[in-house]
Amino acid sequence: FSGCSASQIINTGGDTKCKDFTTQDEKKQNDEVSKMLKDKSGADPSNMEITATRLSAATYCQTLGKPDSKINEAPHG
Repeated sequence: FSGCSASQIINTGGDTKCKDFTTQDEKKQNDEVSKMLKDKSGADPSNMEITATRLSAATYCQTLGKPDSKINEAPHG
């Protein structure tokens, strides 16, 4: 067991847990957020939408969210 969680290998999108999301680099976070938004709307999100959602998910994880909270629980537009 290498200590890598599944979300570091595959994009888990909105099911990504805060504890994993906060340790990922910006590109990986953007990939997760992009997948979450695409799964929700069926369309590719804009870069602005991805950035705004990534920031709100990161803020949520650092404040209200618990380590096992999923990023799709974060309030986003």
